[in-house]
Amino acid sequence: MKSILTIGEILVEIMATGKGDGFLEPVNLVGPFPSGAPAIFIDQAAKFGQPAAIIGCVGNDDFGRVNLDRLRRDGVNVEGIRIDPELATGSAFVRYRPDGSRAFVYNIKHSASGSLVLNAAAKAVLERSDHLHVMGTALFSPSIVEIVLRATEAIKARGGTISFDPNLRPEILNLRGLQEACETLFRRCDVFLPSGAELYLFTDAKEEKAAVEEILAHGVKAIVHKRGVEGASYFDSAARFDQRAFEVEEVDPTGAGDCFGATFISCWLRNIAPAQCLTYAAASGALAVTRQGPMEGAASQVDLDAFLVANSRNTAT
Repeated sequence: MKSILTIGEILVEIMATGKGDGFLEPVNLVGPFPSGAPAIFIDQAAKFGQPAAIIGCVGNDDFGRVNLDRLRRDGVNVEGIRIDPELATGSAFVRYRPDGSRAFVYNIKHSASGSLVLNAAAKAVLERSDHLHVMGTALFSPSIVEIVLRATEAIKARGGTISFDPNLRPEILNLRGLQEACETLFRRCDVFLPSGAELYLFTDAKEEKAAVEEILAHGVKAIVHKRGVEGASYFDSAARFDQRAFEVEEVDPTGAGDCFGATFISCWLRNIAPAQCLTYAAASGALAVTRQGPMEGAASQVDLDAFLVANSRNTAT
């Protein structure tokens, strides 16, 4: 099977147990949970059975070890993860607002994640990879943007494929060079996985049908439009499929989109029919929200097959 690589932040997530607008007073917390959008993505890909690796950096601390232990346990190749001897592993403190939205306090750029380098071990992992998945959250510094773009060109030069999930958090929207990097990745990707209004990030059109046509005209092979509880849609030059969201009891939505994307890309790389790719991905996203913690709901293919048997009426059309 084709191997997937991702690059970017590896961190721990620590969550408030009650709802509120911020961290201006002491609150009860739970964690640390292994996290970081690229790490969640690659953990789900590996758990689904896909050869998977990540290039990143953690500190020489318990937060780094909890991530390394989880990724190794689930089958991720961690040879490309550097352990920084001085900087601490990145972190994200999360609080849910009363309306269900999330507020984050991040330490990423000035943590070990910010000292990610393309060293000899990382280059060796890159050379063995067939597909690169890029997430907008990973583009948090000019040096990492440069590494991601170099990796993109290396993968494309040998006939590999690229997927791009903008996943643009408000906290990083004003970073220098981010817009230009995202536009470059959009024009180089084979699969584009926007959420909600991200469908229109790189189009003049502001209506779905016209935007899809514009994106495909740029050379993107497939679009997977994620809409959360409203489901998802797949588009290519020949077909469209729509997938309703599965009804589950939501405990924690963190990481659901990353698990969705990882499962879709794993299926796509196996040449599974697009409608089935979409159904597997939706099932993966649904199971992800049933556990607290970004990686805790990651599912194997056996898990997903069992879930789909129990929810056989909800398949892509």
